[in-house]
Order: sequence, then structure tokens, then C-alpha cells
Amino acid sequence: MDDRMIKYFRSRKSQLIDKQKLYEFALVVPLIVLDDEYYIVFEKRAKNITQPGEICFPGGKVDKLDESVEYAAVRELTEELGVPPHHIEVVGELDYLITPFNMILYPFLARIDSKTRFEKNDEEVAEILFIPLSDLMSMEPKEHYIYLDVRPEENFPYELIHQGENYPWRTGTFPEQFYVYKGQVIWGLTARILTHVLEEIAQAEKGRF
Repeated sequence: MDDRMIKYFRSRKSQLIDKQKLYEFALVVPLIVLDDEYYIVFEKRAKNITQPGEICFPGGKVDKLDESVEYAAVRELTEELGVPPHHIEVVGELDYLITPFNMILYPFLARIDSKTRFEKNDEEVAEILFIPLSDLMSMEPKEHYIYLDVRPEENFPYELIHQGENYPWRTGTFPEQFYVYKGQVIWGLTARILTHVLEEIAQAEKGRF
């Protein structure tokens, strides 16, 4: 190994392999204080968009013109719920999530000014939901699993691999959590991020930081 190669590898920073092939999404987990109580703000998706009627956090795809993933998350919150940027205080970046569906999600925890007047974008949002943090913290989500199987494409070159068409492909499971609050169901990636947020808040309340 010559000096140029050594210098290159010592100076490079590791990153996710094939990250450029993933669809990047950014979202905000909004916290607001109303009547001296913390609430997490959710939105119910409009009927004319994908996954209609499902509950999620405000967020969306990171655009090329976005300065950063945090910028994208705040932009989406403003566009969807009408929250002015100066009413949004991003207090921290949460752990990102990579899905089996070529997506990487960057969630941020933000504090919303209590005086904020929300104005939903009717094209994207059917309803805004405010759920007390204390109620969510006391809930134990139900967990079920989706089984993931490998299905090679029709012209897959089996002749190039050991055991050919009898190759023992690995299978996997994908956890799905469900929170049910007053008839409203939070599940999917939103539930996984919510669980992570609640766990981190619990750690913060114990002073473990």
C-alpha cells in the first residue's frame, strides 16, 4: 500500500454504503405545551394522497434545494401545519431509521411556541391531533411482525451462485407497533419513531445524558 492510498483511507470518513440510492425523508416530532401539559402533535393524512387517513408526523422527502435534512424537516412542518419557522425550536436530532423499502428517515424533536396557531394544508392534512405526552408515556404498544421474503427477479443468474435456484435465502421480520388512543391508531414507521422518542424522553427525565 503506497503513501497516497494510506493518506486517502486515513482521511476519509465512513458513511452508509449506497446511501445515494436511498430516498431521504425528514420529519419533526413536535412538542407543545398547552395548559401546562406537554402534547405531541400528529397529523392525519388527507384522503387524496398516499396512505390516506393514516396518522403521522409532519415531514416529507428531502429536496435537492434543502440546505440540510433539518431544514427539510422544518420546511415540511411549516408547509403542512402552517407553523412559522420562528415558532419552531429544534432541540435535537433523533436516531435515523433505515427501512427495507429503500428509505432513510431523519427525525427531529422540536418545541413549538405555545402561542402558535396551526393552519393545516388541506391538500395534505385532514386533521391535526394533539395527544398528551403523559398518556403516550403510559401506553404499552402492541407489537406484531411482518415477514420479509427474498424474491429474485425473473432473469436472476442462478448459475453464478452456489446451489443455484436452491440457494438458502435469508428471511427476516419487520416489527410493527400499534398505539391506540381514543380510537385513533398510530402504527408503522410513525409508531417506531414514537417509541424511540418516548424512550429518549424517559432517559432524559432520569438525567441519563
